[in-house]
Order: sequence, then C-alpha cells, then structure tokens
Amino acid sequence: MSLPLDGLSAIVTGAGRGLGRAEALELARLGASVVVNDYGQPGRDGTGGASATPAEEVAEEIRAAGGSAVAHHGDVADFAAARELVALAVTTYGKLDVLVNNAGILRDRMVFSMTEDEWDSVIRVHLKGHFNTTRFASAHWRERSKAAGGPVHGRIVNTSSEAFLAGSAGQPNYAAAKGGVVGLTTSTASALARYGVTANAICPRARTRMTEDVFAGFQEPADDGLDPLSPEHVAPLVGYLAAPAAAGVNGQLFVVHGGMVAVVARPQVVAQFDTEKECFSHDELDALLTSYYAGRPAGESFAATEVLGLKKR
Repeated sequence: MSLPLDGLSAIVTGAGRGLGRAEALELARLGASVVVNDYGQPGRDGTGGASATPAEEVAEEIRAAGGSAVAHHGDVADFAAARELVALAVTTYGKLDVLVNNAGILRDRMVFSMTEDEWDSVIRVHLKGHFNTTRFASAHWRERSKAAGGPVHGRIVNTSSEAFLAGSAGQPNYAAAKGGVVGLTTSTASALARYGVTANAICPRARTRMTEDVFAGFQEPADDGLDPLSPEHVAPLVGYLAAPAAAGVNGQLFVVHGGMVAVVARPQVVAQFDTEKECFSHDELDALLTSYYAGRPAGESFAATEVLGLKKR
C-alpha cells in the first residue's frame, strides 16, 4: 500500500527539536525522504569523539523506523547555507518536492526597550531564513517545470504565528517577522502556481523549548491525555499540505493546535470614504473618520485577538 508522500523528498528546517522534529517525523511516516536541518555543529562526547547533533538524532530516528533521512547543520538565514541545503536534497534524492520552513528564535521584549540586535536577529532567522530557502527551492521547481513542460509537485509550508494575527505586545520583532512570512507566502503562492507549486502558512501553537516560557502554565495536559499544545497536533496538517491531495490549497493561512484547524479569511474592506472635493482636507477626514470610529467597539484594531480563544469544540 503506497503512502501519501511515497517517492517525494522534503526539507524541514529547525527540525532538531520540538515542532520541526514532529513535522520531520510525520513527513517520513507518510513516506517522504527527509533532509533534517538544524543549526549547530557536533560537539564532543565524554570519550573525545563527536557527539550527535539534534538534527542527526532525528535523522537516525527516521532511519531506525525504516525511512530515509540525512542531517544538515547550516544556518538557513545564511544565503549560501540555504543554497547548500536545497542542493543537498537534490543531490541526495534527485529532486526536492517539499519545503517546510520552521526554524526560528525568540527575543521577546517590549518595543520601547528592544535592542537593535534583538530586532535584527529575529527578522534575520525567521523572515530572511524563509526567503533564503524559498529562493533556491523555487528556482529548482521552475527549472524542473520548464524541463518537464508542465507542472511539478512542489509544496512550501511556512510558519507564521498568532503573534502576528493578535498583535502580541511583547513580541514586536516576532510579530513583524511572522507577518512578513505571510506576505512572502501569498506572493510566492501567486508566483509559483503556474509551475504546480503551492505555498501555505500555518500559525501553530505548540509547547516547545522555544515557547516554554510563553506557554508556562497554559492549557496543561490531562494526566492520561496528549498535551493540547503538543507539536503532534500540528504535524498532520503539515503532512497534508505537503501531499498531492492538497494541490488545490494555495496561498492559505491556518491556525492549528490541540486537535483543531482553523482557516483564516483574507482581510476585508469594511468601510470606504470618498472626498467631496479634489483632495481630502483635515476637517473632512475629521468629520468622516472621527465619527466612524466613535461608533466602533472600544479597543478594536486590525489585530484579530479572537484567534487566541480558538480551541477544539
């Protein structure tokens, strides 16, 4: 019996632990060969030999279960390393079919006290890291499509966050990066559709090493049940989006956690104001907009804070 991802190869970034690890294991379980990316070189064990990295440990876990996997230790925020990552997948497996961008870091602080490095490092790893891998994967699929004379199987699953949707006050760098990821996703979806490639984004909620402080004491698991914030609740959606069955799903944004998947609608225009003259004046805008917002709920903004209340029904 064939599996949904039989014959396909995938890259998962930041896959040494947590969410990325669960995603890599799920893709392998569904039949994909996986390049497990996680930044960091081997250290030394107690005997003086090289110790296994988290990426190597996950790759070995996949191989022990009968799958195929190799590890990659490059920094996806480095342009050359991202090129090497995609090349490794193509060299090892003959082609790349699935790219899951998951690698990320947190440097939480209020905007009025954030340092330049805290801003730059988060934007670099999340947003530039997503771009770098997408840049080389998309070029690969474009060339394959041209050679084949038609569409190929290409899937990108990007990782955004509810912090972007809800406007997380203590995460201006992270929220900005994750909002940028959504813009990158929809642009990529439009650009690559002609080649058979889809690009979608997920906003996962998962208790991992990176988020242990964020979710401390939040939705603790029952003694006999799976943690509602377990990465295993997220990985199946990634596996689905990677598969042929999701060919008609493109440029979408999902919130996923705790046995629930929510489809987020695109922004809608809720009001339009036209000047009665050639150009707006301050007084005219004051008359139109001040009264409009006076009739709106207090505290309402573009932020969709209601997503934070989503849970399995």
